[in-house]
Amino acid sequence: MAKDKDEIVLASFSGKWVSHSHTLFAYCAFFSALIIGMYETAVFALPKDREKRGYPQEWFPSVSATIGDRYPERSIFQLFIAITSGPRLALVALWYLLTARPGAFAPKFVAWVGLIRTIVCGGWVYITSTDDHDWHDIFMISYLVLTLPWTLGCLALSPVNHRAVKYRKTLAGLFFGTLVPLIYYFIQHKVHKVPGAYTIYAFYEWALILFDVGFDAVTAYDFTGFELRVVDVHGVSKGNGIALADAVLEKSKKRNQTLPQQLLGGSYSWAGMFDAAADIYTGFMFWSILTSLGVTVWYFPLWHMGISGYEVLIMTTVTPFFLGLPSVRHMVVNQLSRIYVLSLSGLVAFAITSPVPRLFLVGAGVAFSCLAWAGSFWAERNNAGRLDAKITALSLGLILSSVTKFANQTNNPVWPIMNAVNGGWNKTGLVLAVLAVLRSTRHTPSNSTNFSSLEKKKGGSPTLAALGLAGLLFGLHFLLSDSSTMITWVWDGYPIKGPIPAPHGAYTIAAMGVGFLIGFFKPEISTTWAFFGISSIAAAVFHNKAGWTGYYGALVLSVYLVALIPPFVISATRHKPGMTFGLTFLFYNIMVLAHVWVVAYAFVPGGPLLRERTDLVMIITMALLGIGVFSANASAAPSKLDGKYAKHDSLHHRRFRSYAVYALTALQSLSVSVAYLRFPTFDYKPYHLAEKLVTTGIWTVHFALDNDMWSSERRMRDAIKDLELDVVGLLESDLQRIIMGNRDMTQFLAEDLGMYADFGPGPNKHTWGAALLSKFPIVNSTHHLLPSPVGELAPAILATLNMYGEMVDVLVFHSGQEEDKEDRRLQSLGIEELMGGSPRPLILLSYLVTKPKEGNYNTYVSEKSRMRDIDPSDWDRWCEYILYRGLRRVGYARVSRGSITDTEIQVGKFVVGENEGGDMQIEEKDVPEGMRFPAMFKGDGVRGHKYHVFDKPRYYAP
Repeated sequence: MAKDKDEIVLASFSGKWVSHSHTLFAYCAFFSALIIGMYETAVFALPKDREKRGYPQEWFPSVSATIGDRYPERSIFQLFIAITSGPRLALVALWYLLTARPGAFAPKFVAWVGLIRTIVCGGWVYITSTDDHDWHDIFMISYLVLTLPWTLGCLALSPVNHRAVKYRKTLAGLFFGTLVPLIYYFIQHKVHKVPGAYTIYAFYEWALILFDVGFDAVTAYDFTGFELRVVDVHGVSKGNGIALADAVLEKSKKRNQTLPQQLLGGSYSWAGMFDAAADIYTGFMFWSILTSLGVTVWYFPLWHMGISGYEVLIMTTVTPFFLGLPSVRHMVVNQLSRIYVLSLSGLVAFAITSPVPRLFLVGAGVAFSCLAWAGSFWAERNNAGRLDAKITALSLGLILSSVTKFANQTNNPVWPIMNAVNGGWNKTGLVLAVLAVLRSTRHTPSNSTNFSSLEKKKGGSPTLAALGLAGLLFGLHFLLSDSSTMITWVWDGYPIKGPIPAPHGAYTIAAMGVGFLIGFFKPEISTTWAFFGISSIAAAVFHNKAGWTGYYGALVLSVYLVALIPPFVISATRHKPGMTFGLTFLFYNIMVLAHVWVVAYAFVPGGPLLRERTDLVMIITMALLGIGVFSANASAAPSKLDGKYAKHDSLHHRRFRSYAVYALTALQSLSVSVAYLRFPTFDYKPYHLAEKLVTTGIWTVHFALDNDMWSSERRMRDAIKDLELDVVGLLESDLQRIIMGNRDMTQFLAEDLGMYADFGPGPNKHTWGAALLSKFPIVNSTHHLLPSPVGELAPAILATLNMYGEMVDVLVFHSGQEEDKEDRRLQSLGIEELMGGSPRPLILLSYLVTKPKEGNYNTYVSEKSRMRDIDPSDWDRWCEYILYRGLRRVGYARVSRGSITDTEIQVGKFVVGENEGGDMQIEEKDVPEGMRFPAMFKGDGVRGHKYHVFDKPRYYAP
């Protein structure tokens, strides 16, 4: 063939046939396995084996069942996938050659994604779940996560071929749209055990295969330009052709606009990427240090049972007031690197074992951190690029913090309550923080006057700007510093009628990502009154509705809060920094105290004014955001500055925005991966299945902070596991508040121990918390707030558990304070009513605040309740009690608390399906070995836990 000087031989086969062969062999791999599997009928047994349900409820196999471990369909599938690999690699290579341009990063990135995606596909194909379940899942998750950048990258880099672009958009939309019903029916099948859901899920799973392979099949339209021996006759591989993105960008240049598509063009540098990463990590540091202050302060009133005096350290956030002094402002702006380094004291605090100096180090870290960030915002006020970078770092730092907590079951591994023993990564986090600070602060803040006109034309009020930013900062901390906070608000018990922390925490993080993109590219939308009105309605729905309806409102509110960050910060920088940022943190502190007062009203001055008024806190928060919207519009909102910002948009600025989008994509991919890995299996088994034994426990866990101010979930896990508790009630368990770090101990305990979890009444119910963990399926559960006219609210959970095929009720209850006698009397009547109304065997795991056989005790153990005390002869009790009926009592033990909390563990053993028996005690040697208490807690015990009071367990005759 004669060659023109512009023609380049790229390969030795026709381009479109690469696409066609890939499509043919890929479909053959899946559908040949399906046909053979259906013929062999082996796959139809799989749903029946797993879920005890087969034809006619389930009659069609899923992809996983078809290509799994059975011969011959598995072998046929693997054979065709091996054949597909050649065309697949060629398709990725041709796509790169088609889209590559000198210095462009995006085509290289998409090509690497395509290559890695192909390799990990081979991982889950050839390593089955039987071979190695963990690696099979790792490869499968990686493949699904990489599908997002591959799909979006191909869409963004598509050449001008209207038919191909149309099909590509359609198939991509169908693929991602199918994920929603796919997940829904998977949960219906796996969690709710709905007959027929498996088959519907299977059809959606097969649809994903059609759309996934079909998306790559569209490349046949693009590869027609590659002729025999794949000669590039049009020069498209060298950028001579006009891509779709180029045509759009050409129009944008004429309009003086910066579009998101530009983020995929141009050259990239490792130095710039490291700068962006360092900025984002400093944002993560800010949120980590700020969120650690509440939980370290909380330790002191918790152990003092009232105001301790250390609460004053929450005022360390108001250090930006010092920026009102010219000398301090000049020092801060010119010594930002030193201020940021000093803020790291909040991360260094973990090295101090004593709680008091650790708290003061955290307070110092918060003080310097707030001062540094306020100083940075104000110092860069006249440089759009640098200010944008700081705002982006703050936003993505929050998302990174939420993702990190999502991956660590609501604990931040760099908090000062964490260490190497309880799951902390403090040293690693500190080293990364030092490196990030040194890199991100090596440049002196700009003194550019490019936007000096902004100072002259500023409007609005520093007080109004501060009120708006305070409301935003509080809302972000209050609701979005943990991905499960809003989920616990709408949790309403079993059967599950709404989101659960894993996997649905990823939905919250995704909503935050959407909000970031709106604030990033279209900040003018954030400050419209229409958006404010929609979000106000969403906040009302979130506050007043449970389940999915309430959560939909929460997602809209999440989008709105994150989208407000850029315009609100920009608005604040247009005023005097001392007054604006100082007032911001002062008003923020007032809101934090208000949100604490709604539940701690019995222990604080003026508490009754805000008793149970979370609705008022939400209304004030939205009102503050409305004030911020007004201020942002009055003080030259981003929409009015769009042209000026675009005119001064530097190459460095555009690159940073590109890195930010890639960072957001990485964070969202990590979030999806965590959600997949944390998806509950719901296949939990009790410890003594053969004996039909139920070991129950009640424990007041003091908000998962031990006596030395360390997070105690892992130590609690060890005690519960060693005691072989099948059912345990946890009291003082609601940690979803700013002062407690927005945590949830039940997530780690349930996942690690393999138990179902009921969080109990949510944070919006104004209690200190009651939670239930169970090895047995929770068939139904309801939450109750017992009468409390004076003191703190008394939470209760009434749950029906499926114990060895028999329905048994378990009631977890925390009574009111000793001082509130009338409250406790009314509560005892309420619990008596619940117990008396249950027609099933019942176990009460409780905190009653009464002496045995006196006062309210006789209401709990009464003819109406039909309940029996687990040991009427145990006179040395005041708080914790176990009562029962309709089960045979085997044994009772009291186990010392160690240094985890201030309250012991009470444990009771019962046999399901047998008569209650009498009160005669017997020796341990007369008890079957499988029904005995663990021997490790005898004598000195383990880790500070031992049998005490009686110094040994008590056993009872049948």
